[in-house]
Amino acid sequence: MSKALFITVKDLKRKSSIDGSVDPDKLIQYIEVAQDVRVQNYLGGKLYKKLQSLIVNAEINLPANADYKLLLDDYVKPMLIWYTQSEVIPFLNFNVSNGGVFKNVPENAQPMSQEELSYVMRKVNDTAEFYTRRFVDYMNYNSTLYPEYTGNQDEDMYPERDYNFTGWVL
Repeated sequence: MSKALFITVKDLKRKSSIDGSVDPDKLIQYIEVAQDVRVQNYLGGKLYKKLQSLIVNAEINLPANADYKLLLDDYVKPMLIWYTQSEVIPFLNFNVSNGGVFKNVPENAQPMSQEELSYVMRKVNDTAEFYTRRFVDYMNYNSTLYPEYTGNQDEDMYPERDYNFTGWVL
């Protein structure tokens, strides 16, 4: 089966702080990583595969799949856009080539300090977590619309239904 990405590079650039001039080839792998590692964790294996199948088979826009389209557009895409930023930002100014790993510093630009980068990453992750909480809350109230969400089997990932991002709860 072909693999479908839930967002396009255009979606990412339009809905994030990533500049439109960034080479799409430098972004696409981070979309895939964020989708596989972060978003699939919350969708679970069966629902992830269902959305993949609907996109690959060009069935996502059919009226019978309106619930899946809503889930994708209103919950999965925003979550993926922010998780992709979280994956890509630390690597955008590095270039790996035959000669090694290089840091790109454009003219008239000043690199961020580690403290500033940490702040930006916290803000990006906070927003990704907000969209994740929205998704989990939506699924808790609407899981009957998506039988794949609760119907995982042994070989599939079970969806993470807890969004306690802060660590310990006492």
